[in-house]
Amino acid sequence: MVLPHEPEFQQAYDELVSAIQDSTLFEEQPKYKKVIPVVSVPERIIQFRVVWENDKGEAQVNNGYRVQFNSALGPYKGGLRFHPSVNLSILKFLGFEQIFKNALTGLSMGGGKGGSDFNPKDKSDAEIRRFCVSFMRALARYIGQDTDVPAGDIGVGGREVGYLFGAYKQMQNNWSGVLTGKGINWGGSLIRPEATGYGTVYYVEKMIEKATKGKETFKGKKVTISGSGNVAQYAALKVNELGGIVVSLSDSKGSIISKKGITNEQVEAIAKAKLQFKSLEQIIKDEARIFDDSIEYIAGVRPWTKVGQVDVALPCATQNEVSGEEAKALVDAGCKFIAEGSNMGSTKEAIEVFESNRSNDVWYAPGKAANCGGVAVSGLEMAQNSQRVTWSNEEVDSKLKDIMYTCFENCYDTAVKYSTDKNSQGLPSLLKGANIAGFIKVADAMFDQGEVF
Repeated sequence: MVLPHEPEFQQAYDELVSAIQDSTLFEEQPKYKKVIPVVSVPERIIQFRVVWENDKGEAQVNNGYRVQFNSALGPYKGGLRFHPSVNLSILKFLGFEQIFKNALTGLSMGGGKGGSDFNPKDKSDAEIRRFCVSFMRALARYIGQDTDVPAGDIGVGGREVGYLFGAYKQMQNNWSGVLTGKGINWGGSLIRPEATGYGTVYYVEKMIEKATKGKETFKGKKVTISGSGNVAQYAALKVNELGGIVVSLSDSKGSIISKKGITNEQVEAIAKAKLQFKSLEQIIKDEARIFDDSIEYIAGVRPWTKVGQVDVALPCATQNEVSGEEAKALVDAGCKFIAEGSNMGSTKEAIEVFESNRSNDVWYAPGKAANCGGVAVSGLEMAQNSQRVTWSNEEVDSKLKDIMYTCFENCYDTAVKYSTDKNSQGLPSLLKGANIAGFIKVADAMFDQGEVF
């Protein structure tokens, strides 16, 4: 499949296919070849216009999308993204990844993704509310708790989910768990905001334990994190809790590097200011009492080449945020564990660098495995909504940890089982393990349902 007009989707497709082809799966079970051309085409793509009124009373128009990619394992499940960069290629890549990510959680969820090229950053609260109502007016007829359950993503947080849910409820005269990421007091799940960041760290916990045969933990390890949004914030807090040292965070304008480690107080100050769309540069100026001389702000760069010696790297910002050169810099800096809190956080060139260094104990985990904690807790939110119950923090966190530990073991065992080099002394490829494990689960369901024959 060659799609030059859809580079992000092409990259996601190539990653899956090359991971499977470079294994023994097709050799051992040739029937799975038939699934590739079917699973790579969405079941349905919905595109619509969103006309909304700005504060001047003027009509504005944006593009809206929902890619309902695959429902073999359950209702379509995946976030809505409001960002100027949104287009069909990005949403198809995200939806395609979501199919296999959701499969790796072990929960009954298909894959989808949606959003709009609307930019919430420079809009008033009233404009965002009016946009959400107009967006849902077009989307409402295509979603439902047993059909398609969207969630938040970049540009869609608790506020936007609330506006979208309220609009759906009014239009459909129906209170159901049609969106996840809802407010705690009206159907949301505890631990949902924390889930992606926490889940990524839980996954890396198992990587460290397996690679060192239980001799090492996060304690004392230097961890470089990109991003400063929801995923990065909670990943940083969990690393601190486990005794690691967070040496960086970043945003689209630059990075902060810490010699002593970014503290929970600093993370919480960043979280509060990011709700007002402040940059990291502005935050450390405004909060000089909290950010001392041990914090350095570097404009216009990602953290990977600026952090010095590190043990763990967690890309938690957006797609393709680690280049080949940056990957080499991380490996040269002693980084042994790389796990994506973002979707497809590493470029093809970066992945090749990480994978080629597995014999040197460098271990890379793709986003479809390492960041599946967010959608896992969305699935737990759906379960709570269906039962009309609310589980405690401890219950949800325990279930999340179990899902991430099980996901790791599944990826590891699958990588070993279908390795083309059974005698290799290097670490097994979690990239291949994650892609193959997710693919097999979806493919088997598609065979059972007569979608492939």
